[in-house]
Amino acid sequence: MTKDKQPHRSRFHKAKDDAQFAQQATTTPQTASEAYKLAFQDTDFLLREDLRPVRFQLELLKPELLLDEAGIESTLVIYGSARIPEPEVADGLEAAATDDVQRNIARRLKAKAKYYDEARALARIASQVPCDEDGCRHFVVCSGGGPSIMEAANRGATDEGRDSIGLNIVLPHEQAPNRYVTPDLSFQFHYFALRKMHFLLRARAVAVFPGGFGTFDEMFELLTLIQTGKIKPIPIVLFGKEFWHRVVNFDALVEEGVISARDLDLFTFVETAAEAWAIIEEFYAQVES
Repeated sequence: MTKDKQPHRSRFHKAKDDAQFAQQATTTPQTASEAYKLAFQDTDFLLREDLRPVRFQLELLKPELLLDEAGIESTLVIYGSARIPEPEVADGLEAAATDDVQRNIARRLKAKAKYYDEARALARIASQVPCDEDGCRHFVVCSGGGPSIMEAANRGATDEGRDSIGLNIVLPHEQAPNRYVTPDLSFQFHYFALRKMHFLLRARAVAVFPGGFGTFDEMFELLTLIQTGKIKPIPIVLFGKEFWHRVVNFDALVEEGVISARDLDLFTFVETAAEAWAIIEEFYAQVES
């Protein structure tokens, strides 16, 4: 007797085949009903409140599978503002200002435009890391997929002819992925929680540039996860010491007793891409020694 080497599940039609068969069904009152749709083809059913756990699972699973298939083992995550301009257009902000308040904001944004170039430079450096002996890719650049600092990150990878990831979120106002994100690695999320999880699942290092609420949210969640031992320490570099000391009084948190002095060792302030990469390399040299 010849042994059947095919697994039993291969004897059944694939879901995509049955999906096609279902669309070819003769129209009757029964087949025309929403109830007759295959569950996974019924968008209205999948969007029901009761199906939220399923949607959570799908948003976790889809990027995970596609990143695995792309051979991406680890990432360099770059957080930062969606409002900081690239240097070439920074002058236009002040010219467009209509009052002193706007002009002051424009000047401050212009002063931070240098970080667009630094994010791009850091992405270029990370994108030069070769595949390992198993063909897996490391330090693949990953951003939020939007404009400004995020664009600079994906752009730096493109400069080197390498892929990069963009994790976009659906917002009430239109937001398209920046044009430098690799199309097959451009993902869109409904749930902020799942998006933030994917930022960190493969993160081997995180660079945080000046930013607003979104950047603060992502940075402080990461610091909390490491502080509480939920994830292992990874290099965290904060670009722009002057900015961070102006907007967050870290020393006061220690003085107030709400964090410990050693918590300030979870991150390092830097100004340039070269500084940041040196810290990342040193971290892993110590880990591997």
